[in-house]
Amino acid sequence: MPPKVKYQKEEIVNAALNVARQKGIEALTAREVAAALKVSPRPIFTWFDSMEQLKAEVYGLAKGIYRDYIEEGLTRPIPFLGIWQQYIRFAREERELYKLLFLTRPGAASDGAIAALRFSQEMARPSLMRIYKMDAAAADKYFRDIWLVAFSIATLIVTDDCPYTDEEIFAIGAEVSLSVCKAYKEIPGLPEGRYDKDALFSALVK
Repeated sequence: MPPKVKYQKEEIVNAALNVARQKGIEALTAREVAAALKVSPRPIFTWFDSMEQLKAEVYGLAKGIYRDYIEEGLTRPIPFLGIWQQYIRFAREERELYKLLFLTRPGAASDGAIAALRFSQEMARPSLMRIYKMDAAAADKYFRDIWLVAFSIATLIVTDDCPYTDEEIFAIGAEVSLSVCKAYKEIPGLPEGRYDKDALFSALVK
């Protein structure tokens, strides 16, 4: 009779997730996971052919945790601002997972920041279309523009270089959101890229 497997796959993946949460994906090695479980590395490779497979599992769990944050934001009275707040909260509370999802080069351990943007975009699109009366293309571009600002602030947070309070950050979110929404609504052709940039800037600075 073969020896009984002491740890199940789910337990190993959860231990690996905790290592990534505390020390970052770069620290996720068989030795670190084994130490967390207080075993030798051998049981890990009962379930996984390589650490890259285990890292892919951790990435999936991290993505699920991030999804939970965003889904909570979608329940707020103004869903898009709720997403902004939850995105910033995720960066503050799950720094290493934020780095994994948004600041890791695409590869075995991560799909990269743009894939994470598109994942977020798909979640936000229905509420943007409904509340701001946008079509899908305009909603996606609107989200992209706001997300780029949120990404910049969140990156400052996870690198311990953000000088802004949460109140200031949420005010920035409201200002940028209002500005972009107003521009998309009032400048014909802006969401599609069909507008006279020079004429508009000339009119603004007169």
